[in-house]
Amino acid sequence: MTPAPDAMNEIVNPQKLRSGLSRVWHAAGYSLAGLRAGWGETAFRQEAICAIVLVPLAFWLGRTWVEVALLAGSVLLLMIVELLNTAVETAIDRIGLERHPLSKQAKDMGSAAVLLALLISAGIWIAALVQRFAA
Repeated sequence: MTPAPDAMNEIVNPQKLRSGLSRVWHAAGYSLAGLRAGWGETAFRQEAICAIVLVPLAFWLGRTWVEVALLAGSVLLLMIVELLNTAVETAIDRIGLERHPLSKQAKDMGSAAVLLALLISAGIWIAALVQRFAA
């Protein structure tokens, strides 16, 4: 006999039992811990430092709120994808460090996702720069 779903949540994840501000408070703490863990990764740290420059620059370069949102959002999207890629790599490494085709495939797909996010961001920024200064 399996335990009721509520009993399983209590055993597996006490966060699920929290509600209101307590849940928000604890979730914010977990998110900050994730950002601190991400900061330990060179690629995320480089992207975060670029974001410190690029996000304010988006407000200067963008002429409408849509342009600002695309410029700043593309930088933040890159950081999000990098964090997810790092999470996948960390989970794979937690399972085992031996080489396995599926582990390689998962890590390669995460890397490809970062590449695509980088291309999207670069394309948006190049288009905005060309529109602003070439016209």
